[in-house]
Amino acid sequence: MKIDIEYNTEREIIKFPEYGRSIQEMLQYAKTIEDRDKRQKTIESIIGLMMTLNPSGNRNLEDYKEKLWDHAFAIADYDLDVTPPPGIVLRRQEERPKAEPVGYPATATRFRHYGNGIQALMRKAIEMPDGPKKEGFVEVIASYMKLAYKTWNREHYVSDDIVKEDLEILSDGQLVLHEGHDSLDKLAAGAGKHDKDRRQQNQRNRGKQQNNGGGRNRKRANYGNNYRKRKK
Repeated sequence: MKIDIEYNTEREIIKFPEYGRSIQEMLQYAKTIEDRDKRQKTIESIIGLMMTLNPSGNRNLEDYKEKLWDHAFAIADYDLDVTPPPGIVLRRQEERPKAEPVGYPATATRFRHYGNGIQALMRKAIEMPDGPKKEGFVEVIASYMKLAYKTWNREHYVSDDIVKEDLEILSDGQLVLHEGHDSLDKLAAGAGKHDKDRRQQNQRNRGKQQNNGGGRNRKRANYGNNYRKRKK
């Protein structure tokens, strides 16, 4: 006895796998329905099932309905004699506008572990006039570079010399750490301590404000109680 088995590899390719083969077969069948009203209701029911299989979530419902109708027409090879709901404009996939690919900034391709933001800091430092202020700013940039490098490369030791060399390469030789600068690790630690102290100070200030608010509320309550006593 010979059994005919149809394998999926021998079937038609599923155009939108998220809806499954059954939706595709339903839409192909709906094309053969001769009665237009019945065909219209059938397609609307199929699209409702597509929405159930793939809920809209947080997406705009009207936009999502338009997407479902577009997919339904695409699955049926744009051979559906039905009327979409008002406000829905059907367009083939190739007719839809496509956003241009966003390329990675070319300036950050050489040393991506430092991030693209370091380039903006370097450009600002290059424009600054020579002097102690610029030297201090270059130290800050270098300390940030070392911190970023150590975060990216935790398994190996990162020396100041490596960061100095990368600083000169990235700035095309326009930025150099001045002689006698502090250790970059020390500078980074100092910056971290400064941020920590500032956060602690902000917390203390908020605590004082809350306490002062509570004191004012207590004064108001006491004043109200005393006023009521005098009135009695």
